[in-house]
Amino acid sequence: MERRKLGKTGLEIAPLVFGGNVFGWTADEATSFALLDAFLDAVFNAGDTADAYSRWAPGNVGGESETIIGKWLKRRGKRDKVLILTKVGSEMGPGKKGLSKAYIMEAVEASLKRLQTDYIDLYQSHWPDPQTPIEETLEAHQRLVDQGKVRAVGGSNYDGAGLIAALKAGDGKSRARYQTLQPEYNLYDRAGYEKDLEPVCLKEGLGVITYYSLASGFLTGKYRSKADLTKSPRGEDIEKYLEARGLRILAALDEVAARYRATPAQIALAWVMARPSVTAPIASATSPLQLKDLMKAAAIKLDRDAIAKLDATR
Repeated sequence: MERRKLGKTGLEIAPLVFGGNVFGWTADEATSFALLDAFLDAVFNAGDTADAYSRWAPGNVGGESETIIGKWLKRRGKRDKVLILTKVGSEMGPGKKGLSKAYIMEAVEASLKRLQTDYIDLYQSHWPDPQTPIEETLEAHQRLVDQGKVRAVGGSNYDGAGLIAALKAGDGKSRARYQTLQPEYNLYDRAGYEKDLEPVCLKEGLGVITYYSLASGFLTGKYRSKADLTKSPRGEDIEKYLEARGLRILAALDEVAARYRATPAQIALAWVMARPSVTAPIASATSPLQLKDLMKAAAIKLDRDAIAKLDATR
């Protein structure tokens, strides 16, 4: 399995990252274990989660995804084979959110306990916190690195100006420097990343791990009309893509997929993987069969004509 350098973190990851947002939501514990087993058996090595996953599901309080991953790590005993990427900052309850130093130091201990591990490979600021100076946030991250509780740090959901400010504030000594970025990016949602963020990431050598890499499932091709929106709990997030450009993208995916004897989802992920600035896309699955399909994307190398065909849908 190919390994890609994750920016300047010293970490190397496979070209596909498993999205743990489904754990404790649309994938119960037993299913989650089966998915993680299959992912690791296929020699993929990185899983992305957050402390707040999956707080949005009825009856959940947050931390469900990390807890399931922690139980799996404990049961399988393969911590050294897996890179754990998690995040801090989203609301976990009254007064429990943001990127203040005090809250980060509290939240990391809770994440470590749920994950049943001594360290987190990549700890990411989930959302910018306008209430906290970026210097304070980076000081907290640096302290965690110095303590050995975190190996590397990154940011998520920053705009171009915010990312530049964060990079200027981090010195890698008293204040950690973001070494990765996790932006929304896929064949449909391109402008935000390509215009303001990609140039910065390339210039600074940041590792880039994209989320919503399949546009909430739209790019799998199973949603082609409003009647299809009831096919999954995420259907309500997909209606916005059912317009002229979205359908044009699906047509291009169908054409390229036929040529490569692949599925639209595989081609959509392969397109993200082929972007020079991107280290790996994140994708989630709720069944081993679905995961097997997605993992095949890592073996697809799109040629110039295929990339040009897909790029033309912008």
